[in-house]
Amino acid sequence: MSQCIRYFCCLAAGLALGLSITLSGQEHTQEYKSHLSYPVLLDIIDTIETYYVQKLTEDELIEAAIEGIFNKLDPYSSFLDKQTFASMQEINNGEYFGFGVEIATDNDQITIVTPFAESPAEAAGIKPGDRVIKLNKQWVKADKLESILDEIKQHSLNNLPIELEMVRANSDVHYSVTLKPSLIAINPIEAEILDNNIGYIRLSSFQENSTQELVKQLSLWQPKELNGIILDLRNNPGGLLDQAITIADLFLDKGRIVATEGRFFDANSDYYASPQTMATNIPMTVLINKGSASASEVLAAALQDNGRAQLIGQTSFGKGTIQSLIPTLMDGNAIKLTIAKYTTPNGNDIHSKGIEPDIKIELDAVSEDESMPIIDTNSLRESVAKDKLVNSAIAWIKAEK
Repeated sequence: MSQCIRYFCCLAAGLALGLSITLSGQEHTQEYKSHLSYPVLLDIIDTIETYYVQKLTEDELIEAAIEGIFNKLDPYSSFLDKQTFASMQEINNGEYFGFGVEIATDNDQITIVTPFAESPAEAAGIKPGDRVIKLNKQWVKADKLESILDEIKQHSLNNLPIELEMVRANSDVHYSVTLKPSLIAINPIEAEILDNNIGYIRLSSFQENSTQELVKQLSLWQPKELNGIILDLRNNPGGLLDQAITIADLFLDKGRIVATEGRFFDANSDYYASPQTMATNIPMTVLINKGSASASEVLAAALQDNGRAQLIGQTSFGKGTIQSLIPTLMDGNAIKLTIAKYTTPNGNDIHSKGIEPDIKIELDAVSEDESMPIIDTNSLRESVAKDKLVNSAIAWIKAEK
């Protein structure tokens, strides 16, 4: 009997000790979690502002904290102050003041996505895929993209030039350029009827009026009975996703356009084409290169996967994420935040991979003019006629007919 009593006493003591340890662990876990809270951040800022050997203001420390947060995110997310937010809105409206270059990280390198048409960057000979190794004589690193973009922005706002040391894409050739900011008008649509009654459309970006302008152009061509359409998306860095979707819908009468996936409800969507379409039954080619990114890739993949167009050129940039501009609650600032990723109609994730064209033409097989402005003379047709990639598209259309 005494042995049973001792056994139950030991069992009770063991249970009590286990419960005590569990409760203690939970208490310490809760204490640790609450330790890394917003008040702690405020306390850190206040302590540094008061005691740090070098004088730093509260604004400087808050700015550093914000920069640290975005350094934990992807390179396409950033904090936008009033001026940068206004500039972003101006770009969507088709005009802005700056250097005309889109920069991102690719394979842990600061890489040119594309220079904008008729911009200081394009005039200086910068091409998609070129790598930035120095900014204003200082070495740059991919993990400091946010500070690099901020320095470029500050030079633009103060109307100051920047000096870039570059490495040419797919080579070890170094070159340096000095860019002066200027007012850049982004015309989303340039169009011309080429020989053989083939319509050529250069879509340089996806702005608020891109679909509207394209509808106008296609309406003007309806009586002409085109033999084909060439849609040029080279050096198009993207823009507004909804514009890419509605433009794809112009050429598709059925099928999925794109699927998006994110953590919150509205970031998860499937977009499908409506029966209404333009340019029905006209052979179509799409030109892409390393500078075709984001919304350009959405459009190109939608037309390729649905069998509506042949893609000709080089593998695209490979940006398979979607950003949203979210205004903050005060001061007119905003957050550009990656809220979702997208997949092509066939379910492919093209992020960091790009879209493979149906007819691949390597960069060295294309004339040097291919990455330069299409609109460099009074005659669009004259410039396009010298473009080897356009001629390849014309040859394919003729073969289809």
